[in-house]
Amino acid sequence: MYTREQASRARQAFWTAFGQYMAPLPGSEGLKVNWANYKTGYRGLYFRMHADNRQAFIGIVMEQKDPDLRALFYEQFEELKPVLHSCLDDEWIWEPEAFDEHGQPQSKIYTTLSPVSIFRREDWPLLISFFKPRIMALDEFWSVGKYHFEPLG
Repeated sequence: MYTREQASRARQAFWTAFGQYMAPLPGSEGLKVNWANYKTGYRGLYFRMHADNRQAFIGIVMEQKDPDLRALFYEQFEELKPVLHSCLDDEWIWEPEAFDEHGQPQSKIYTTLSPVSIFRREDWPLLISFFKPRIMALDEFWSVGKYHFEPLG
């Protein structure tokens, strides 16, 4: 079992390594991208990656405070579902009504990988192989799809 400080250092080490691994790769528009902290340009809309001692998660998370606005964002993604899935080359889980670890409402579109642990360095190549193509596919999708969200911004 790890202390809170050890767990924090392990997570920081992984995300630093992932960021360094991804840094040379440009986004689909040829620009530099902070892959570990991807910016969508919309408040409450995130491309999130997370890993803990059981699994890895990557997804599109909508956390707008206004439930109607969150529903509109989710509906836009539903309209773009064929484009998203063609970029991802994978079917993801769609949850229009979910909650985060603090009980706050959200909508999300995601996939997971398990069993893996961010605390086992031997799992890091698996984690990177899981995250890399998916965050790059999200970026490819977003280079086209983001324009459909302009009326909501």
